[in-house]
Amino acid sequence: MSNLKKRWKKNPSNVFAFYPFAEYYNRFFMKVALVTGGSSGIGLATAELFMQAGMHVYAASRNIRSEIRLSANGGKIYPIRMDVNNITETKNVIERILTEYGKLDVLVCCAGNGIAGAIEDTTVDEAMYQFETCFWGMVKTINACLPVFRKQGYGQIVTVSSVAGIIPIPFQAYYSAVKAAVLSYTKALAMEIGPFGIKCCCVMPGDTKTNFTATRRYAENSKKNTSAYRERMMHAVGKMERDEQNGMQPEKIARCILRHLHRKEMPIVIIPGIDYKFYVLLARTLPNKFVLWLVEKIYL
Repeated sequence: MSNLKKRWKKNPSNVFAFYPFAEYYNRFFMKVALVTGGSSGIGLATAELFMQAGMHVYAASRNIRSEIRLSANGGKIYPIRMDVNNITETKNVIERILTEYGKLDVLVCCAGNGIAGAIEDTTVDEAMYQFETCFWGMVKTINACLPVFRKQGYGQIVTVSSVAGIIPIPFQAYYSAVKAAVLSYTKALAMEIGPFGIKCCCVMPGDTKTNFTATRRYAENSKKNTSAYRERMMHAVGKMERDEQNGMQPEKIARCILRHLHRKEMPIVIIPGIDYKFYVLLARTLPNKFVLWLVEKIYL
C-alpha cells in the first residue's frame, strides 16, 4: 500500500490524500503547524489566524475546549490534548501529525504561566513552577520537533517571550527571568539550526489582554499579611494587571507572527507595537540604573 493510501486510511478527512501530486501540494502550498497553549490567549488567536490563512493547525493544550474547526478556504484546527511538560504526550502528537500529513512546517510555542510575588517570599518550588512550562516545556517541545525539521531540511520555530525579558518588572522577577531565558535560548538556537534550513524567532509582546491576568498565581508567602512586601507587591501587580487589560489584543500578536512567517528571512527578535519598540530601544540605550528608576516610578 502506498504512503498516500496509508495516510488516508488513518485520516479519511484528509481529502488531499486522494489527489495526484498530493505530496507536492502539501509540501509547497498547505502548511501544517503545531501551536502550544492553543486553547486561549495568544496561542488561540494564532491558531485561528493560521486556520483563516488556510493552514492546518494542531492547537495543543492540557484542556481541549472545542471541536475540529474548518475555514472557508480549507484551513483547519485540530484541538489536541498535549501537556508540554509530558515528553511522551508531545512525541505522540508529533507522530500523529507526521502520520496524517507527513510533515510539520511550523512550531509556535505559546504555552506559559505566571507567578507574582517578592523574590524573598517565593519558594524554590514556586519559582520552578514558573520555569517548568514557560521554559522547559518549550525546550522539550522544540527538541521533539528538531529531528523532524532536520530530516525535512526546513521548518520554522516561533517562541513567545515578553518585553519583561529585557525590562524586568518588580514582583515579577521569575516571570521576567524566564522570558529573558527564552530570548537567550532562541538566539543561541538560531545559530545552531541555521545550517539545516530551520529558522526561528522570538516574539516579545508587551501588555496583552488575555486570560493570563486572571490565571496568574501568587507566591503563598506574598499573600500573607506578615509579608514585608505585601503592600508594594499588590500595588505593583495591580498596576500591571490594569495595563494588561488595556493592552494589545492577542490577535495583533498573531498577525505579527503570521506576517513574519511569510518573510524569506525571519528576524531573530520581533517586538510588536511601535511603543514597545521604543521602550526597548531606551532600555538598551540608557544606563541601567536610570532604566530601573523609571520602572520603579511606573510600578511602585
